[in-house]
Amino acid sequence: MINLEKEIEEKFGGRLRTRVNGVLIRDNKILMIKHMMGKEKFLWNVPGGGMKYGSSATENLKREFLEETGLEVEVSNFLFTYEYLKKPLHAVELYFEVKEIGGHLQMGTDPELALDRQLITEIGFLNIENLAVIKKEEKHQLFWGIKSLKEIGMWKGYFNFENNSLT
Repeated sequence: MINLEKEIEEKFGGRLRTRVNGVLIRDNKILMIKHMMGKEKFLWNVPGGGMKYGSSATENLKREFLEETGLEVEVSNFLFTYEYLKKPLHAVELYFEVKEIGGHLQMGTDPELALDRQLITEIGFLNIENLAVIKKEEKHQLFWGIKSLKEIGMWKGYFNFENNSLT
């Protein structure tokens, strides 16, 4: 059996990564992806991923969205920056609003990982009630206390929430 946590650490850990993330809201629901982070460990977050050298944030976000969701998007407003630090992972995450312009929603893959070691386990549009029932430790800290999806559009600035001190 694969040690998923070790593979995540080897592929993504021990270094600072720059990530782009897209917030897509449709019919008062937000598109979220559930990632397997280890044995019985999961993390829900919006689509996104690491930036590739030589490509802009917009280009990277469009690529990540297509890979993970099958959707083509137009990147619009920059929302905020979030610093994710839960060792061994450390990322500066840039969040943007996106608009769907094509494609078909489907569970995608991460090209950095073998097909039998994919992290994406679920994808879907969640309303605020769906988000509320997900355990804190299984969703990005940005979504812990959210009361309305309208809040996301008002978030501006830099966030780190004490560097995600969950253990």
